[in-house]
Amino acid sequence: MKHTLTDPAGHRHDGHSVPSHHHDGHAPSAGHHHGHDASPSLGGHRHGDPLAGPMRERPAATGAPTAPGVGAVIGWVAGRPISREPLERRVRELRDSPLNAALPVPGSSEDRQLARWLTQVILTEALCEDEAAARGLTPLETGPLDPTAAGETGPLDPLAAVELGSINAAAYNGSPWVRALFEHVTATAEVPPEWRSPVPAQGVARHDVRHRVFADHADAAAATADDLEPLGPVTLGSLPAAIADAIPRRPYGMLVGPVEDALGWHVAVAHPEPTPPTRSPSNPGTVSRREAARRRMFARWLDELRAAKVELVPGLEHPGDPRQPDNHHKH
Repeated sequence: MKHTLTDPAGHRHDGHSVPSHHHDGHAPSAGHHHGHDASPSLGGHRHGDPLAGPMRERPAATGAPTAPGVGAVIGWVAGRPISREPLERRVRELRDSPLNAALPVPGSSEDRQLARWLTQVILTEALCEDEAAARGLTPLETGPLDPTAAGETGPLDPLAAVELGSINAAAYNGSPWVRALFEHVTATAEVPPEWRSPVPAQGVARHDVRHRVFADHADAAAATADDLEPLGPVTLGSLPAAIADAIPRRPYGMLVGPVEDALGWHVAVAHPEPTPPTRSPSNPGTVSRREAARRRMFARWLDELRAAKVELVPGLEHPGDPRQPDNHHKH
């Protein structure tokens, strides 16, 4: 299968891309994922409720490095051993590609981090293939020329790749099973309340008002609109009652008053504030926020699934795991 991987900076490469060897192999996701490929895994709740529950650490790498009938393995997915051959093949293809000049020196700390990063991508693809098949999903191929076509989805743009996390993004771009699972799991995702823009209160009419209080009736009677002070868009209820009651009785744009109360003689002129455009789901800002919410939901859900079903082999831990000796990335 041809794999399109996304490195921690969000760059895509056809073939096998690779994270920069100056990075520890993980990228911050949008929201609160800084320092990990996705958010910390969540426990104590169902997969369908990915935003609740206490944090828990990534499991330690304790799996056996070999399996009967398989030989060397890179990990275990729901008890199924995953052969080391795909990892060696991807590393070999990278070494034979034009990307070779950007790869770390073989045997170096950065080279081991590259192997860990590729291992996480391979295990994520295997995990999602099992999960999607168990749910009866159909593989979702990429369709860059027509991302809206049925059964197809376009590749991630750089920002989306960073939000999803480099490992998840590489698996998404490289595996039709990951894409199918993403669409299925995030179908009900909603924009969190804290991400939404304030919506003006509905049902309370506002007017663009100019107003002034005069001490003398003659001065008030001789006033023009230019003599009044602009108040901006206000509700009539915020004005003194005498002038607020009088404004609706005159056509918009005409002087109202003089009207007397304890403060003096009021004169005003008002225009209705234009009705703001109705917020629509088709608004690009609304759509982009929902897509970001879907990516956050999937990253958290997938991190929980990995914690529950993936067993890592010592030496091939997550590149961002602080317990492994090659994790030198500091914040």
